[in-house]
Amino acid sequence: MESWAEPKSVKVNVTTGTGMEIVWKDGHISNYSFTFLRDACPCALCDEERSKTGRQPGDPPKLAPGALPMFKPTAKPNQVEPVGRYAIKFIWNDKHDLGLYSWQFLRDVCPCAECKAVRETVKTKS
Repeated sequence: MESWAEPKSVKVNVTTGTGMEIVWKDGHISNYSFTFLRDACPCALCDEERSKTGRQPGDPPKLAPGALPMFKPTAKPNQVEPVGRYAIKFIWNDKHDLGLYSWQFLRDVCPCAECKAVRETVKTKS
């Protein structure tokens, strides 16, 4: 794992429901809402669903034209577990628990404006 993708500290704010903050060893700070993290689930099932609709990790599902939105409780983890030294696992309030969020994956999908701009630049060059 690249050293820039290693966390210095990780705070998961389950009680307040505000999400997760990671301070990376290179000093970069990433803040993830729980909704973003649930929509970014890296498991094969969620990845396949996103690829069918062209969504990127963290993008919310799109409603079909004319469909009415259904009530969906706000995403919140019921439990959070470390996975070795390389990942974190969430057990969500919708009972989904298949995704292992590696530190590399979380750094790659960092939702801050700076990281989004870098991803857009890379995407337009390829």
